[in-house]
Amino acid sequence: MDNDEDVAGQQRSAWCARLGAHIAELQSQINRIVKLGLSPADAEVAAKANEQLVAARRALSEKHRFRKRITGLYADAALANVHEAEVEILRLLPGGELVWRGPRIITQARLHLAADDQRLVDLEAGLKRNSNLLTPDLRDLAVSTLQAAHQAEEAERARARSFSQIVAASVVIMTVIAAVFAVWGYVDPGVAEKFCFTPPEGMVCPIGRSAEGGDLLLVLFVGALAAALAGAVSLRSMHGTSGPYRIAVLLLVLRLPVGALTAALGILLIGGEFLPGLSSLDSEAQIVAWAAAFGILQETVTRAVDKQGQLVLDNVRAPARGFEP
Repeated sequence: MDNDEDVAGQQRSAWCARLGAHIAELQSQINRIVKLGLSPADAEVAAKANEQLVAARRALSEKHRFRKRITGLYADAALANVHEAEVEILRLLPGGELVWRGPRIITQARLHLAADDQRLVDLEAGLKRNSNLLTPDLRDLAVSTLQAAHQAEEAERARARSFSQIVAASVVIMTVIAAVFAVWGYVDPGVAEKFCFTPPEGMVCPIGRSAEGGDLLLVLFVGALAAALAGAVSLRSMHGTSGPYRIAVLLLVLRLPVGALTAALGILLIGGEFLPGLSSLDSEAQIVAWAAAFGILQETVTRAVDKQGQLVLDNVRAPARGFEP
């Protein structure tokens, strides 16, 4: 998991570096436009674009709290400001530079808007009439289309960020429950005794022949260990992301408390004769083995969450992925 964390950090740094380079490019465009001379109204638009780029740089450069780093909130704030700056620059571009922006806007719009979106349809028709050149009479339509595409992209990223926040909260909650359960079982032998069995030869517990605080700790640890191994195997079906989200890492971490609690619950179900054919375990090794088995079985739950996480990430579209026809 340390390797996955390093890879995620490298991908996030690369994403931020690319966004920083794009901000620098937008800044140079604004500076060039300002040097050409602007009307008072256009000068206000340029000043607003400058403010948005400053806000984007600040969002990328500031030290952030753990929650913002883990969910990518800081990066989405920077990107939202970059999007607004791009729209303002499109309003200011001189005609000689504007004419070549059509294909780029169409590509962005096709990534994030429905194929039958009226703005996209009208802009494509206008560019087709003008030999793929974005003329000044289409500027307002291009601005509206680009703005809609940016808003749709931000909605996609908001869903990914919301999902990562949900998974992060689940990790915290499940870890707290497992920790409280472990402490309870450690200080109260009556709780630890629930994980012991009474075959004809006498009482059998995970550690020995009598209930003690370490019994529940062993069950929880073995369940978490088995879940970690199962999570390592599941890496073959996981895909990384070039964005700032740590969903894959969070899903791997979620397996640990879920595996621990699943192991404890499974042993309790066996002790309560809930599972047909399993009424008693005869040795310490059997108890530990079943704890490991239940820890691995948590994959049946977390695999469904993995699929949802990958679906959320796949819906965050980027130009490198191409666009759907």
